[in-house]
Amino acid sequence: MFGLRSRLAIETERMTLRLPQHSDYPAWAALRRESQDFLTPWEPAWSDDHLSRRAFTARVHWAARSVSQGTGVPLFLIRRDDEELLGAITLDHIRRGPSQAGTLGYWVGARHARQGYMREAILGLVHHAFSALDLSRIEAACLPENLASRRTLESCGFKYEGVAQSYLQIDGRWRNHVLYASLRHDRRGRTDIG
Repeated sequence: MFGLRSRLAIETERMTLRLPQHSDYPAWAALRRESQDFLTPWEPAWSDDHLSRRAFTARVHWAARSVSQGTGVPLFLIRRDDEELLGAITLDHIRRGPSQAGTLGYWVGARHARQGYMREAILGLVHHAFSALDLSRIEAACLPENLASRRTLESCGFKYEGVAQSYLQIDGRWRNHVLYASLRHDRRGRTDIG
């Protein structure tokens, strides 16, 4: 089963969403480094060794283990035209039993932002989660002022559900987050943030 799952790939219109590989390290480190100022306001503080090969190797092993154990689906966004790494998307904290839910997280490199790549990736992964993984609910959270992320989630059918106080440490501070969810059989009304 591990061999089959380690070859997991989701095809979208312009991208292949696939597990990270050891050979991705140079492209990943370069994209994260050049996008640091763009990403820092929205992410947990980076560890001192965040961009090291050792940390990346641990990330590759964690990704394969998550898929093998059925607890997560961490994927890189690879543009098919030129095989360029654009960012990453993860369906994590997959819960089975009566919950059948998971949590979505993502990032895109600064030079690839606002080109529709993340919307395409979210739609692809959510479809995979509902059809192949038989999940019922996908949750996502972002900072209230991250309007680009909020609009992307809403354009993908996620609905606003409320605010979680001190939800995550972002850029070194505990921050409130707005909560969104996409349901496989959603009958809720649409919300707009303007």
